Amino acid sequence: MTLFDAATSLALRYLAPDQFVALRNQYFALRTTLHPVMRAIYGTFDSAALKAHLEQRLGRDFEILMVHSSVNYMEPMYDDGPLQFVHMLREFCGPDRTLAMPAFYFGDPHLGGVGPTFDSNPRFDLHRTPSQMGLATEIFRRSKGVRQSRHPIYRISALGPLAEALTTGHETAERACGRGSPFDLMTAHETLILGIGRPFEVLTHIHHVEDLMGEEFPVPMSIGTDLEMTLIDGEAEIPFILRRRGFTWKRDMWKLRDIMEPHQLREWRFHHVSLFATRARDVTEALLDAAKRGITLYEKP
Repeated sequence: MTLFDAATSLALRYLAPDQFVALRNQYFALRTTLHPVMRAIYGTFDSAALKAHLEQRLGRDFEILMVHSSVNYMEPMYDDGPLQFVHMLREFCGPDRTLAMPAFYFGDPHLGGVGPTFDSNPRFDLHRTPSQMGLATEIFRRSKGVRQSRHPIYRISALGPLAEALTTGHETAERACGRGSPFDLMTAHETLILGIGRPFEVLTHIHHVEDLMGEEFPVPMSIGTDLEMTLIDGEAEIPFILRRRGFTWKRDMWKLRDIMEPHQLREWRFHHVSLFATRARDVTEALLDAAKRGITLYEKP
């Protein structure tokens, strides 16, 4: 874990959302002043160079490519913008593979996050509510032909042969990341999870095992009052129950390195930009086996 990754992890854990955003903005302002120095030290690359690197490093042995990304953290070495980045990913997948990206929404930070946001307005417009996972994910979500799953928090956008299967039925899954969710289908298919500009701390697929095991997951859980919501999908209005659950122990994502083998959880840098790659099935199997032995990513206080 780099010093920056460690600082980010601590900030996310101990700062209020608005404090974290303010600190992040200060970081990006400082980083901008250092752009000429960083470009001189690490060099630059464009979308074509990144695509060639991914082809050489990863190949195309996958049915689904699930991408977590941050164009902000690729700067200033990356010469292109989020639109060119999305086009590159689509070209990398081609017509025979499915590209998926998170379109998650964690509520208004000024209101205190998901709970207070949905308490104040339990109607969630799937088309008008933007992704909070970066501009690239929102550009992709709005692209022609892209489908999105019906979930107010863990919404997934997808384009390709498996897009319909990947996004259908999310609203009826018992848990957001469990059986019947897009994460379940990713595990059933050859899914490569790729991080560009982000460390594996953003790996949402870890929640698949937690939701699969439910009450058998060996970490204490707090249970709140469920919230009746309405999901708006064009002219359709879908009743939805938001299950309020949370673990009482703190999560330490960096323990994933101890649970998964290095060849299963690959990490590297390209022009100093962080990348990681893993398989959805490998994540699920490793964490499920560990949980059955009482080992998780969570730490008892």
